[in-house]
Amino acid sequence: MSETADRNDAEVPAPKDASTVLLVRDGVAGPEIFLQRRVKAMAFAGGMTVFPGGGVDPSDAEAEIRWAGPDPTWWGQRFGVDRARAQALVCAAVRETFEECGVLLAGPTADSVIADPTVYRAARGRLERREVSLARFLAEENLVLRADLLRPWDNWITPVVEPRRYDTYFFVAVLPQGQDADGATSEAHEVAWRTPAEALERWRAGDDVLLPPTWTQLSTLGEFGSTEQIFAAQRTIAPIQPIFAPVEGKPMLQFPGNDRYFADNPDPTRLQGSKRD
Repeated sequence: MSETADRNDAEVPAPKDASTVLLVRDGVAGPEIFLQRRVKAMAFAGGMTVFPGGGVDPSDAEAEIRWAGPDPTWWGQRFGVDRARAQALVCAAVRETFEECGVLLAGPTADSVIADPTVYRAARGRLERREVSLARFLAEENLVLRADLLRPWDNWITPVVEPRRYDTYFFVAVLPQGQDADGATSEAHEVAWRTPAEALERWRAGDDVLLPPTWTQLSTLGEFGSTEQIFAAQRTIAPIQPIFAPVEGKPMLQFPGNDRYFADNPDPTRLQGSKRD
């Protein structure tokens, strides 16, 4: 029986485009990644430990924007989408990274980056409240979007059984020199820099909850010895949409590596016996 057998196809919500950024830096024990534990009241992934990111806003598609690095056509080819959609995804990645952790992937010129984004604290709040678009903010401050500070990484689509669905495109970015990430967002209960190994150990111990896409990215990042290696990685990106399928008579979420995920999961019934993340 398919996972949609008990639902009319017309009832399956279309996934909304979203961008997520794996923000990394070099630490004493190797690469570290910025993680947020979402507040429990959030409608999607409440209480989960995630990376900065969120849904694409219509304003992210505004065409007039100063841009440095690979153009939207290049991004579209890597993600398998058209140029306009690719631009919106990149803009959403830059906007969400600034809104959620105060890191701004932009600079006054095509080869520079802001050293202290806190001077734009007020604008950060306006962006979060959707009082201004990213394009307008950059134009007002005479800043250039630094698309070259991002790299395409992965693409996951929420299972069709979920009432709130996202087509999420993952990016990787190295923390710009002089900048730091913070927890000054209403969406995060706490934030931390951790190595992938530390983050996965906390998950195995039951201290954090990781959804499969987050677990997958942490597992993959753990294979690299430096942020330089991560940023230089050549990724083949194909959409991954987990499905629920019966295993020994019980529904289990199927995705690449799901056997290892459930073997180490401190609470395997969370996804194994339910059609809800």
